[in-house]
Amino acid sequence: MVGFYEFQLIILVSLCFIFLLLERQVSRRKEFKEKDLHTAERLEDGEPTTSNNFLATLTRQYLIVYAIVMGADWLQGPYVYSLYREQYGLPERMVAVLFVTGFMSAGLTAPLVGVWADQHGRKKLCLAFCLTYIFTCCCITIPYLPILLLGRVCGGISTSILYSAFESWLVSSAGALALPSTDLSTIFGRATLVNGFVATGAGVASNQLVTLTGSFTSPFVASGVLLLLAYFVIRASWGENFGGGGTTGKDLFQLKRLGQAWRIVRDDPMLLVIGLTQTCFEGSMYLFVFLWVPSLQEASPTFPTIALPLGYIFSSFMISMMLGSLLYSVVTTQSGGLTVHAKLSSLVCAFAALALATSIRSDSERVRFWAFCAFEACVGMYYPVQGMLRGTLISNEHRATLSSLFRVPLNVFVVVSLMTGVSSARDTVLSACSLMLAFSALMTAFVVVMRADDHVSSEASLRPE
Repeated sequence: MVGFYEFQLIILVSLCFIFLLLERQVSRRKEFKEKDLHTAERLEDGEPTTSNNFLATLTRQYLIVYAIVMGADWLQGPYVYSLYREQYGLPERMVAVLFVTGFMSAGLTAPLVGVWADQHGRKKLCLAFCLTYIFTCCCITIPYLPILLLGRVCGGISTSILYSAFESWLVSSAGALALPSTDLSTIFGRATLVNGFVATGAGVASNQLVTLTGSFTSPFVASGVLLLLAYFVIRASWGENFGGGGTTGKDLFQLKRLGQAWRIVRDDPMLLVIGLTQTCFEGSMYLFVFLWVPSLQEASPTFPTIALPLGYIFSSFMISMMLGSLLYSVVTTQSGGLTVHAKLSSLVCAFAALALATSIRSDSERVRFWAFCAFEACVGMYYPVQGMLRGTLISNEHRATLSSLFRVPLNVFVVVSLMTGVSSARDTVLSACSLMLAFSALMTAFVVVMRADDHVSSEASLRPE
């Protein structure tokens, strides 16, 4: 007999295939419409096919690695909380301390990771990510508190690299190949779509691994194997690129460079709001990782007699994220400029706030589940939207540094929220996330959207005739 969550997963997969077909139709119409125009322009410039070849090569290089590393990350997603809480028998307060340790590690190392990526090479940092995350997977399989804490420290460092160096490598490589912003937007959209497929498969795979082995540690072992594969693929297929300032420096902690980056953000209201959005949205997302399992368990009338199928629920969330990514692709196929992305950023934050507010107001397990699916759909739109905004507004010289600098307030927000009382303050934390997202939506609408047209006009005036 098919259970509720298995049936919802089937429905979501069916919807995803329908949306995927619609997105392909829209994309093909645009390709056919623009093919002749682009071909003529490139022939006039003496570049008949090279741009398409560069785009295809870069897309393949990035998406293969991205799929592997995100698969390794998502394999761990459904069972981190359950491993600590149920298999190791740690109290919820200690589980929160472990999560906080990871976020504090990420917050403290994020600025340094960005600077090191810009100065010593994005490829080198991505290789380092594979090694530190493999070590994290080894530590989490050992039920000894100091080792678990060490694993969370390394996990925080790995997270900082994952969400800064990889994106910076892609944007810098696209810039070096002189690819237009529309091509970069296409890669971001495809990356989020691939991420959704991979995460869905990872959720099902982790569920099956736990069922077969009877241990919550098995997904983490599989994750380590994927990370080892990613290491060799990056080493073999990626070229190196840097930010500004050379490849070495005597200032280990790069305080001067961080100061320069902060002054850039401080003097640009659009960058300040982008940083605010990253703090509010990604902070809410990381808190959601900690809270979705106990929130659904609390609303379930059959728990703990019947355990929730966490892997299938996780896969449903990831399918929802794919639906958000497909919606992004459809919208930006028609118009993908800075103003459109700014408006999308505001709308995504608004709908995410509404989804979390709905989950708080309802005690129904099914309503909470669908509210969480709606939130994940917003996540699917957020990543390509935010990636495109950062790629457009942040110069290559400080890209990884600024992306990492934005993660400092993000991790402070998460740490403070997790230390407020965990289960006793679950609704309070989700309410705070909803309010922060609503505030971010308003600030984006009044600052980024209002200034986007002026920014585009000033960029156009600087281009040579």
